[in-house]
Amino acid sequence: MTDLRLAFRTLRASPIVTAAAVLSLALGIGANTAIFSLVNGLLLRPLPVARPDLLVGVATGNEPVERSNFSYATFDQIRRHADAFDGALAFSNCCGQSSVTVGSERWSADRFFVSGDFFSTLGLTPAAGRFFTPADDVAGGGAGGPAVVIGYRLWRERFGGRADVAGTAIVVERVPMTIVGVAPRGFAGMEVGRGIDLILPAKLEPIVLASTPFDDHVAWLNVMLRLKPAVPRDRALASLRAAQPQIRAASLPPNSHSGFLMAPFTLTPAGGGLSALRARFERPLVALLIVVASVLLVACANIAVLQLARAAARRHELSVRIALGASRLQLARQMLAESVLLAGAGTLSGLVLAGWASRAIVAQMSSPAAPLVLDLPTDWRVLGFTAAVMIVAVLIFGTAPALRAAGAAPIDALKEHARGAGGANRRWTAALVLSQVALSLVLIVAAGLFVATFERLARVSLGFDRHRTTVITLTAPTVPATERNLFYHRLVRALAEVPGVAHAGGSLNPPLVGSLHGDVVLTHVGVRPPPGAPAVTQGADITPDWLAAYGTAIREGRGFDDRDTVGSPPVMLVNEAVGRQMFPGEPLVGTPLQLTYRSDEFGDIPIGVKTVVGIAEDTVFRSIRSPALPAYYAPLAQRSDPMLWTYFYITVQAKAGSPALLTPSLTTALHAINPDLTLTFRPVAEQVDEALAQDRLVAVLAGLFGGLALLIAALGLYGVTAQAVAERRMEIGVRMALGAAPARIMREVLGRVAVLVAAGVGVGMVVSVWLARFAAALFYGVGPHDPATLAGAAAVLAAVAAAAAWAPANRASRIDPAGVLRGN
Repeated sequence: MTDLRLAFRTLRASPIVTAAAVLSLALGIGANTAIFSLVNGLLLRPLPVARPDLLVGVATGNEPVERSNFSYATFDQIRRHADAFDGALAFSNCCGQSSVTVGSERWSADRFFVSGDFFSTLGLTPAAGRFFTPADDVAGGGAGGPAVVIGYRLWRERFGGRADVAGTAIVVERVPMTIVGVAPRGFAGMEVGRGIDLILPAKLEPIVLASTPFDDHVAWLNVMLRLKPAVPRDRALASLRAAQPQIRAASLPPNSHSGFLMAPFTLTPAGGGLSALRARFERPLVALLIVVASVLLVACANIAVLQLARAAARRHELSVRIALGASRLQLARQMLAESVLLAGAGTLSGLVLAGWASRAIVAQMSSPAAPLVLDLPTDWRVLGFTAAVMIVAVLIFGTAPALRAAGAAPIDALKEHARGAGGANRRWTAALVLSQVALSLVLIVAAGLFVATFERLARVSLGFDRHRTTVITLTAPTVPATERNLFYHRLVRALAEVPGVAHAGGSLNPPLVGSLHGDVVLTHVGVRPPPGAPAVTQGADITPDWLAAYGTAIREGRGFDDRDTVGSPPVMLVNEAVGRQMFPGEPLVGTPLQLTYRSDEFGDIPIGVKTVVGIAEDTVFRSIRSPALPAYYAPLAQRSDPMLWTYFYITVQAKAGSPALLTPSLTTALHAINPDLTLTFRPVAEQVDEALAQDRLVAVLAGLFGGLALLIAALGLYGVTAQAVAERRMEIGVRMALGAAPARIMREVLGRVAVLVAAGVGVGMVVSVWLARFAAALFYGVGPHDPATLAGAAAVLAAVAAAAAWAPANRASRIDPAGVLRGN
């Protein structure tokens, strides 16, 4: 405690230097903690359930859990044969929204269908009321009628957190229900990043979504099991596979194909839940974590330089203390105590900054159409990480000053003018400054590459008009699935007649915002798809004029029109990439092609033959990073099956001006046909901005942190140069008295800085080239070793270093020799 009290008084004696050190640490540690909080919340933190390590997801073959859909009948059979497990649960892999009415209030809420044993298998405790049980998960609802559990967020925002909320009447869609309980705080379903407001028994789906009733044989559920603690996963899997023939036989749907449940079951750890965001943000967050760690290293090097300067200035005091009997360990301990206090103050400030920064970053990752709900508690992982960062920081910037303090010689106490730093101290300082420069260059190069990536992505040719086009997402809850096709065509025709509309077209799977996927192999008729043949993963069923609504041109042949109906020969459009990559040099217009669906689980399933009637311009489909992948389009009017999807997308292009101006008239036209439609308008420009959110976030944060590192390095160079000038003031004065020109003095001071900067730039170049290859997947349109970026970063750093060193060098050239010789 004595060392800490003395350290506190010492730091308080120089408040400006102390404040600068604490601020540098707060920014460095705060940035690290903020990014790690996101990594923890999205990638590391398990679901807030009992023993999440025992949860496993069920899949078949090579399919991931997220894409393994099972029917309720299959889930029920898995549950019946799960003797080696401690429970089973199922939940809907697509959530959606439902209208909610309580009294006179009505709003939309995110819904989630689950099996009756969902909560008990997860081991959750309700925040209020009770959870439903298998007795509630029956057709039409349990003995007390349809039951619903509401999310914690909805409970607090809409019901004021009332303890007596259980028993409250609520209407979901058109179905009266009773709230029976509230999900615990922090639990937002099984998909990390999405919020859930309504949790409904799966058996209520046919009455909640009456227009698309799922029977027991529709595959729409994900299944998870809870392992018994004493049963290894491989043994549990063996028991499940042994029962697979019985499960298959008991849940075989009518008219099923021969591949149904033939691929073996697999079990995948699922304690972290599911999340589409992980694949999207995992690499960027890890890259940003490396960036902020480098910023902290730059800050630590800067503080180490300040601490070395402080130790040099106190060398006479330290020598006196040794001469009076203080041990070298005591001196080192006192300097280390100062470093610990600085680190502690910086860490506490950094934690406060991290809380604000992490929320701000989540807000940048989120959008109105796809809000990100991410719980970021300051749990033991975050606290442990922050504590580890603080300890590492102390070791980095506190060790060298402590060692230099312990090396003070008692004889220095007898010298009236002991030399301040000494050769060893200058070597330490030079090494630290060189490290600062090298790390700063690495960060500037990274920032330049990420910013260049974002700029190039923002200029990618999309193949469609982003400025005059909007997409309407609608649901028709009262229209039966068998009638939706004709109904959607009617809506599209009505919108085409609205004044100001140039084109209107509909699709089940539009670019950027659609979610349907599949692998379809295209071959000539009679040709068996070879193994490993490239598949078309992008496609859409569209109405006439849909491509025109996007501004996508037909390069050859024709588009779809009223001739393409159920009774006419099947036709299709392909994009230019199909011809270029799959049928090079062949004329495709008028050519019939065989379509085969390729599945890891079911093998190759023939879809049929369609004749190519036109070739469309290449467009961006799922990712702006892949602007020219093969794609095909089919007429929606040629489909005769019921449309089970609840969403439909209508694209409208305005004749002039912003498409947002058409919103009132488009809404009126649609509601005139069906007032129960729910509508969401999203301009394509907004969709493009959302698609670039990941790259924009990385570019902004990398640029911010690169600039911060550059500023810290500039301050470090300024401080080192100013200190060197102060230490050599007598020498410079004598030399100037003997005739040395001020310009020569300035060149020498700047020359020393130039040597350090050149060495740092050289080391930084090597490190940048080596590290950039690990982040190559995050770049677009720019190589990891881009010469222009490397040269630009070196030039920026050199300019900033010159500016930082100019003032001390200029001050050195203006030293008054007479004043120095007089001792002034």
